[in-house]
Amino acid sequence: MNDPYENLANAIILQAVKDWREAKRKLRRKPRNENAKLMVEDCEAFFLSDWFRTLTNVDGGVLLKKLQEEFENDSKRISSPGLPPRS
Repeated sequence: MNDPYENLANAIILQAVKDWREAKRKLRRKPRNENAKLMVEDCEAFFLSDWFRTLTNVDGGVLLKKLQEEFENDSKRISSPGLPPRS
């Protein structure tokens, strides 16, 4: 049986990842979107926080780096229309 506290911790982290991705997409479309900038900053601070380390054994810095790489790769794919869609 899953620990409900672990489930909650995972849900908090997953929501932060979703929020970060959504905010980065908004900034791609509208780079001056202040709300999106603040969301990115808040999420990044969370990933590097003591609270994040309390919730999980995942290295927040590594997670953030992976998210940034994912976003950069998606940005390149979007700007290169000749590439096949990601499967």
